[in-house]
Amino acid sequence: MPHVSFRPSPDVAAVLNNLLDQYERRHDPHARAIRCDLEALALPGYASHLDPEPRQVANDQFCRLEQAGLVALTWLPGEANHLLAAVTLNPDRAGDLFALLGRCPLAARRDRLRTLLLADRFRLEGWRLRAVEHSLAQLRAGLSPSPFLLAADDHNRDLLAALVALGDVTEETPIRVFSVRVYNDSKRFEAVQRAVVHLARRHHAEWRELTPDEVLREMGLVANPDHLYLFGSWRLVDGQGVCFSLADFEPSVGLPARLVAGVRQVTVDAKRVVCVENMTSFYELVRRRPAGLAALYLGGNPSPACRHLLHCLSRTLPEPVPLLVWADLDYGGLNILAQLRRLVHPRFMPYLMDEDTLDAHVAWAKPLTPGDERALARLARHPHLVDARPLIQHMLARGFKLEQEAISP
Repeated sequence: MPHVSFRPSPDVAAVLNNLLDQYERRHDPHARAIRCDLEALALPGYASHLDPEPRQVANDQFCRLEQAGLVALTWLPGEANHLLAAVTLNPDRAGDLFALLGRCPLAARRDRLRTLLLADRFRLEGWRLRAVEHSLAQLRAGLSPSPFLLAADDHNRDLLAALVALGDVTEETPIRVFSVRVYNDSKRFEAVQRAVVHLARRHHAEWRELTPDEVLREMGLVANPDHLYLFGSWRLVDGQGVCFSLADFEPSVGLPARLVAGVRQVTVDAKRVVCVENMTSFYELVRRRPAGLAALYLGGNPSPACRHLLHCLSRTLPEPVPLLVWADLDYGGLNILAQLRRLVHPRFMPYLMDEDTLDAHVAWAKPLTPGDERALARLARHPHLVDARPLIQHMLARGFKLEQEAISP
């Protein structure tokens, strides 16, 4: 069988890659001819009227491929050996073209990724296992396994290594520290970070609405160690019995999230506890040190450490003491209320989040976007926001949302 060995010119490589792309998309490559029309492919070098050399080189190489039985050539009428109309692949010799181009067949790339995923599947659980199982199912169906990439083995190994290593993250860990532990390189995780977040959102239902930073935080990964900011007469006791009394700190105190994660008992001497979404509003609320108030800054969706603190508090806080949430009058703020009710305790109640507050501050309100309207309509069906449905319908009817910074506490 004739053998060819040369470096394909750019025009020849473009045509051969086009043929192999078609070949790999076909379930039966023999069903009909796999043909590349040169005019449709638009090859500037081959079509040049100023420099004939690219065309001459390409014609010579195509003729050698035809003589070897790899392709069949169709010349334009009256332009034999001068201008090609099309090149047709011999599917039985596709392997020779893969070798000539130094291109790994798609089937081999799929097998390589499948082997990689199967080798470490037993080390995964939860959403990480579901992510790998989904990618394996995609491979079996001949579909894209994204964000795993068939043409990027290093990327796939790094992504899988990150998924495996996340199972060992048991406390808040800076992202660069995690990257050093996994790759011995403080920045290497950055290359697969978006892919990890994508998989987490897709395969962990509770994380689909979170921002990328919030998803990473749920995994235990943070850019820098987080702090929880509190105001009032809080009293925290950790697992060793060490007590932290916060009553004398002014205007507030920030506790490392890692410390909070180890707390086992939380009490507070207050007539009301208010959890505040935004930092500005938190300080507006506490700046006059109102008597009987305890407050906690949420910083958006409550972090795992924040939820742990509030869960401990909910076990000791007397029922008459209201546990309140003050957030933006928009999808995000109402979703925070729903999360706290679902993940911590159903006793959380809204504070300054009602129809009267919206109407009284309408001069500072912003119009709802179509995306806002769809999100609010979806939130109106949330089982933990039954009491908020009149507010949501009022917001939709008026077409407004309101940031809490516009409201004086």
